[in-house]
Amino acid sequence: MLVLVVDSSTPAVTAALVEVTASAVTTRAHRCTVDARAHGELLAPQVDAVLADTGARPADLGAIVAGLGPGPFTGLRVGLVTAATMGQVLGIPAYGVCSLDAIGYPAAAGEPVLAASDARRREIYWAVYDGAGQRVVGPEVAAPTAAAEQARALAVTAAVGDGAHRYADALGLPLRPEPRYPDANALATLAAERIRAGAPGDPLTPLYLRRPDAVVATTRKPVLP
Repeated sequence: MLVLVVDSSTPAVTAALVEVTASAVTTRAHRCTVDARAHGELLAPQVDAVLADTGARPADLGAIVAGLGPGPFTGLRVGLVTAATMGQVLGIPAYGVCSLDAIGYPAAAGEPVLAASDARRREIYWAVYDGAGQRVVGPEVAAPTAAAEQARALAVTAAVGDGAHRYADALGLPLRPEPRYPDANALATLAAERIRAGAPGDPLTPLYLRRPDAVVATTRKPVLP
C-alpha cells in the first residue's frame, strides 16, 4: 500500500511516499526543506513532488500519516489540514503520530533518550523514550534545564532532535546527531500496525501543549493621538 507522510511540526517541512507491506515500511520518495516561515508554501508542492517521483497519483494512495506535533500553532496546522483534507477527498484514512516519537523512536539504542524540538520562548517540546524507543514520559513543554532534570531522574544518557542541539549547554547531555527532525519513515512505521489492520482514521488532534502566540485583543486601542 502506498502511504503519504507529512509533518510540519518543526522548521522542517516534510513529505514522503512510503510503501507499507506485511513485513516492511520502505521509503519511495522524500522531500524535506527546513524553513520555519514557509510551511504553507512548501508542503503542497512537496506532496506533488513525491508523487511525481514515483509516478503515482493521489488516487493510488491507501492512507495518510501526519505528525501531530507538538509544535507551534501556525506551522503544525498546515500539515494536519493537508492530511485531513486529502483523506476526506480521497476517502482514505489519515493516522496521527506524535512527531517527537519520530525522533525518539529511531534514536533509541538500548538506553533511555530525550527527544526535543524547539518550542521558542527559550523552551523545548520534549519526551523521554526507553531503550526500545517507547515513549515513557511526555510530550511536555518546559525550559531545557527543567526537562534535563526530569530526564536524568529517568536515567537518560543522551538527547536527540533540533531542540537538543539548540539547547545543548542547558541540557548537559551527550547529543545524538540524527534524526534532527521527525523522520518520515519512523512516522509511517509507528502507524503501520493501524494501516495494515485497516483501522479507522484518527481525528488528527494537534498537540499544541500551550496557547498560540497570537491572541485576539480584549480591549480597543485608541487610533487618535
